Amino acid sequence: MARKLEGKVALVSGSGRGIGRSIALKLASEGARLVINDLDTEPAEETMALIREMGGEAVACVGNVTHTDFAERFVGTAVQQFKGLDIIINNAGYTWDNVIQKMTDEQWYAMLDCHLTAPFRILRAAQPVIKALSKSEMDAGQRVMRKVVNISSVAGLFGNPGQANYSTAKAGITGLTMTLAKEWGRLNVNVNCVAFGLIKTRLTHSAAAGETANIEGREIKVGVNPGLMAAMEQAIPLGRGGSPEEAAGAVYLFCQPESDYISGQTLMCTGGLTGV
Repeated sequence: MARKLEGKVALVSGSGRGIGRSIALKLASEGARLVINDLDTEPAEETMALIREMGGEAVACVGNVTHTDFAERFVGTAVQQFKGLDIIINNAGYTWDNVIQKMTDEQWYAMLDCHLTAPFRILRAAQPVIKALSKSEMDAGQRVMRKVVNISSVAGLFGNPGQANYSTAKAGITGLTMTLAKEWGRLNVNVNCVAFGLIKTRLTHSAAAGETANIEGREIKVGVNPGLMAAMEQAIPLGRGGSPEEAAGAVYLFCQPESDYISGQTLMCTGGLTGV
């Protein structure tokens, strides 16, 4: 049976762990060639090894998506290694919470830089490549559809206490999605967004463990209070948080050919939760 993404070239930011890794593995299972990204070399190499074990192709572009030179390196890796660019998944992210009266400028800009400015730069860097490929294909009488999937959150749709920075950035990415759908339709690009609810990753497990994530020297607390986690799951109609694999499935819906006439949309992947 033919795989639906055979030969496609996909960029997935933040794909060394969690949801991003699951997205990369899902796309690879359907034949895509991957550019993997993570802050650290080891998790990126682990994801690449898993892809190669299934017979796929993958290379890494390690680094922080917020660095000013990252977008060109990321897009350039796809062009240099695979001679193309078909799918962009803007997934990299983390949370750094505080109520607004205690939130620092550093916290505020860290979230906007990661969740909104970095995707903007990646898409800006990709535009000349996509435009040239699209023109060549249209001159040859071909219509090749490309895909952008930006990752948002229910926090960006409904707000969430303690996350003014994250919610604002995630709301912004939905606006960027709708605008790019209008700008890039003429290039045969579908631009869509997936807003996740509770997905169980290292960022949402029990905070009782006291685990932190090191983001370029900043130790950011991760995890959710166990009582809050239980309450959140009870509010979900399906009665549980989602898995990274289920999250990846929602993203894949927008990458397959069956979505070629869907653009400018935000899909909630929430287990049935329609408001918070």
